[in-house]
Amino acid sequence: MESTALQQSIRSLRKRAKRLASSSETERNQLLHLIGEGLRRDWETIKVANERDIAQAKESGQKEALIKRLVFNEEKLHASLLGLEQVAFLPDPIGTIKQRRELDEGLLLEQIAVPIGVIGMIFEARPDALIQIVSLCLKSGNGIILKGGKEAFQTNSALVASIQKSCKDSSLGSAWLLLLESHSDVDTMLRMEGDIDLLIPRGSNAFVRYVMDHTSIPVLGHADGICHLYLDAKADISKAIEIAFDSKTQYPAACNAIETLLVHKQIAPDVLPLLAERFSEAGVIIHGDEQVCKIIDCIPYQEGDWKKEYLALEINIHVVESLSEAINHIESYGSHHSDAIVSEDSDSVRKFFTEVDSADVFANCSTRFADGFRFGLGSEVGISTAKIHARGPVGLEGLMTTKYLVMGTGQVVSSYTKDGGRSFLHHDLPLDKPSLLGNEVL
Repeated sequence: MESTALQQSIRSLRKRAKRLASSSETERNQLLHLIGEGLRRDWETIKVANERDIAQAKESGQKEALIKRLVFNEEKLHASLLGLEQVAFLPDPIGTIKQRRELDEGLLLEQIAVPIGVIGMIFEARPDALIQIVSLCLKSGNGIILKGGKEAFQTNSALVASIQKSCKDSSLGSAWLLLLESHSDVDTMLRMEGDIDLLIPRGSNAFVRYVMDHTSIPVLGHADGICHLYLDAKADISKAIEIAFDSKTQYPAACNAIETLLVHKQIAPDVLPLLAERFSEAGVIIHGDEQVCKIIDCIPYQEGDWKKEYLALEINIHVVESLSEAINHIESYGSHHSDAIVSEDSDSVRKFFTEVDSADVFANCSTRFADGFRFGLGSEVGISTAKIHARGPVGLEGLMTTKYLVMGTGQVVSSYTKDGGRSFLHHDLPLDKPSLLGNEVL
């Protein structure tokens, strides 16, 4: 699409998306159900499109990690349908009252949740991510611009065609949704800070970093997914082995799969041989430090390994002297994404929870639980490692902003000056009551 035409399309979407922001929860939920029914109806077409994308990716020599992300099979369809259902059952976020305060008699304040506006999602080979972001934007009342990678072009086109077909049976229509095709469209999007309110990139480190470095639009997401699992001196070894195995192998191309395993020196002689045997079942390649190499066969550590995001069946193993050393290692080399500890010692767990500065911190379970659906958020648009606005798996809450509403009865500020004689009450009011401002205002 030509740059000028794209700009006009995005500005048109921004105007039309206001209809979605002011729609009823019933309208939005009904459309979510229609989309789910449509994906089932169009599954064979979507499946064929995905098979073509995968075949082309293999023919062009794409990496295995990208091809795994590209797959949209029946398992992914089922998960997507569950996500749609769960999002539909979530409470309506629009108009949720965050604060209510009586500033003075007859002067009332409410802070309410409202949609961010227009969201641009730029992603590479993740067709299921398209469905997640569409469902969450629909529920939260946000317009959405989708730009998928060329590797998933046919799948994305089939998915959007199905969604748009379903929208024809809804009063909301499909004007809130736009799919872009050209790679050059990305650069145009990055320059539209007055028309796009938030960008969500999902893909490789280099891709996300490119987006972050070439726009003044706020970006939600993470560039790296270097996650750690620490096996404490007081870890239950059987738990530790299964948790490590799942965290690495359940879906190694995911951003929440571990890349480095930290093992306390006290249990290293016992746990490393068992881990090596378990990992060998899945073909995991192990890179180990000097201590690890003395205990098991592995590739000796090389400078830079601690900073690698393999996204494949490869892992670093590092023996540490203490919990504090493990935490310091995570701080030095981690990406503040998802990190975990296995320990039966409550003090160690508490210290890990308190001192590890990551978006998701786990104890005695797999890092693969870092996911919006698994957290009960319905779906997610991505995992954010930022500390402002949204952090961790980002669901409906992360796609909302707020505004303050104040209703008075003729008050003026001069009445509250030294000479005016009035004072503020600033009396907090319950949030679970009908709005004091009236439904017509909300």
